[in-house]
Amino acid sequence: MDTLTAKQLNALFSSGEASAVEITKQALAKIDKLNLKLSAFLSVFEERSLKSAALLDEKKQKGEPLGRLAGVPIAIKDNIAIEGEITSCASKFLENYRSPYDATVVRLLEEDGAILIGKTNMDEFAMGASGTHSAFSPTRNPWDLDCVPGGSSSGSAAAVSGRLCPLSLGSDTGGSIRQPAAFTGIVGFKPTYGRISRYGLVAFASSFDQIGPFAQTVEDVALVMEAVSRHCERDSTSLNLPPNGFDAQFGQSLKGTKIGIPWGFLEDLKGEARQNFEKSVATLTELGAETVDVDLSLLKYGIGIYYILTSAEASTNLARYDGIRYGKRAKEASSLEEIYEMSRQEGFGFEVKNRIMLGTYVLSGGFKDAYYSKAQKVRALIIQQIRRAFENCNLFAFPTTAGTAFTLDGMRDPLDEYLQDLYTVAAPIAGLPAISVPSGFSTEKKPFGLQLVGPQLHDASVLGAARAFEQATRFGEKIPGGFS
Repeated sequence: MDTLTAKQLNALFSSGEASAVEITKQALAKIDKLNLKLSAFLSVFEERSLKSAALLDEKKQKGEPLGRLAGVPIAIKDNIAIEGEITSCASKFLENYRSPYDATVVRLLEEDGAILIGKTNMDEFAMGASGTHSAFSPTRNPWDLDCVPGGSSSGSAAAVSGRLCPLSLGSDTGGSIRQPAAFTGIVGFKPTYGRISRYGLVAFASSFDQIGPFAQTVEDVALVMEAVSRHCERDSTSLNLPPNGFDAQFGQSLKGTKIGIPWGFLEDLKGEARQNFEKSVATLTELGAETVDVDLSLLKYGIGIYYILTSAEASTNLARYDGIRYGKRAKEASSLEEIYEMSRQEGFGFEVKNRIMLGTYVLSGGFKDAYYSKAQKVRALIIQQIRRAFENCNLFAFPTTAGTAFTLDGMRDPLDEYLQDLYTVAAPIAGLPAISVPSGFSTEKKPFGLQLVGPQLHDASVLGAARAFEQATRFGEKIPGGFS
């Protein structure tokens, strides 16, 4: 059962071929066997998940309505709140913090019958693109245990790729769902900004952050989206739209679909990554799509403005971690100033401190106009250029990353790691839906991903095109050795 998709598991449960308890026990056994290798999970809800499964079995016996995710185990990134459970953000600052409430997505998943199986590892406070910045242990890639799974949603990606569970939730700020999905050979989707409520998501950069799913198939992504994309009154950015139709374009031909390729922006894409992308584009054309060249030249400034703006927002959002209300408090502190300073010194990791320092700098009186305000203007210009480009096409295609997964110690320079977001920042800058779908393998047998990006609210178009590509190539059906 551990290689079945979410839809297949739900069908197995609904038909009576397997109970929810049996499905859950098998998932827990797989986690117990393999998590030590991967460090995908920070906490596992054995008692909670088995109790939820038993309640589902009772509901089924009584003939009560069952949700579309009934009997399906799902893992949750550790920056999403679950009432009564640790929400650490993979940081020592919050290692003992138990959330007093559920995130909206958690409530909706449980209402639809999903079984919460555990909290997944991540880069601390979602700051990183490797999975090595966790305060507890680096996450490893199921395809090569000496390599990273990408980040910041490292554990969520590794859990699905290693078939520890069929579904997981992550969060995407600059590429933190799509990049690890590409590195681990699975599907990762960042919806339109506001399509999924952020209530209960610990904020990194609020104007960029978006919750989204990881899955083995695009079909399962659509299944999760229909469960969680509901309006939330507690989130002022939540869109009030119907939570259905995400699979509306499944099975449709790509004939008549125009896909924009920013070839000028991709001129530095080299080697196997370029070859893989060109083959992927050829597959799209074979499926009936027409490709057109689009001008997205302003994206060369994307990484720069992304790190200015997100660091500024992070420095503001993380100001609440002061050692007073919750989280770590330095034991040796003897004054209020020392509580602030020493608690943050002891609680935050290197990368988080880097972002806070950068964000505080670009917001300071002498530099706000020179950096932060100018970055906001460039963001507006990029959004305008993206809108103009969409006048000539329906979707964009990019490689998800410029290469395959690197080794655990392969990014010694932080700037090299920041550049991992080169092809993924466009979508969060403009609040667009974007997906990474498996597109093949390198000579070292490590996965590549193809990224498809659509206009705002065209989530179904993105999923439909990704589904067509997935069914034509079937790269996502391959499983890492030793994890089947």
